[in-house]
Amino acid sequence: MTDSPPRILAVIPARGGSKGLPGKNILPMWGLPLVVHSVRAAALTPEVTRCIVTTDSAEIAGIVREHGGEAPFLRPAELAADDTPMAPVVRHALEWAERDEGAAYDAVLLLDPTSPARVPEQLAEAARRLATTAALDGVISVSEPTFNPVWVGVRPDTSRAGGALHRYFDAGTGVTRRQDVDRFLRINGNFYLWRADFVRRLEGSWFDEGTHAGLEIPEAQAFSIDDEYEFRLIEALIGARLITLPWLDVATTTEGAVR
Repeated sequence: MTDSPPRILAVIPARGGSKGLPGKNILPMWGLPLVVHSVRAAALTPEVTRCIVTTDSAEIAGIVREHGGEAPFLRPAELAADDTPMAPVVRHALEWAERDEGAAYDAVLLLDPTSPARVPEQLAEAARRLATTAALDGVISVSEPTFNPVWVGVRPDTSRAGGALHRYFDAGTGVTRRQDVDRFLRINGNFYLWRADFVRRLEGSWFDEGTHAGLEIPEAQAFSIDDEYEFRLIEALIGARLITLPWLDVATTTEGAVR
């Protein structure tokens, strides 16, 4: 990156198919389709140069545009299957934007619409860290779960009668109090910020192929939505003011529940 502000492309992947919760990317959550929460977060982050939604659904693209977002193309079918890795999807969006503008980007910010609870200040801090630490390929969101798996993680031994339980992590052996284990952080998928050069060469596992720093966010913001239970849970957290999203006025919003 140069001394000028880095050019950051925000990419929101919103495929039309969903098995766990059909149509989840456009379900209304506190008055906005789910995908639009990510569009609003990017729009309120000055560090983001441009934000595009990559989708294979004309319906999703239309809804994004109705709410002021940009969905400039429909994703090719070969990049919209259930088992499509994220790397080629992000790379396709980056290449499209660079061709469209005739200019290169410095970084790519991946915002999954199923993680709607990130806020602009966190995205800005991720951008700052990436810009000031040349050794990093990316900055990703992490959080401390409400339980420590080193302390309570177990697995059954199916080779033995009754499937006796064993510790999942050897580091928990001999530990009798949760206070005696180190903090455990998890990658929560709330956001990923990568250098564009890293995205261009990424083949499979971003974690194994690059060097990343974690930006810790509250666990309450770290939920992702795969089913109706998780959808309702995030709605409830917002309604209880345990999550505050700056583009929402929950007190005056009447459309909040899953219909």
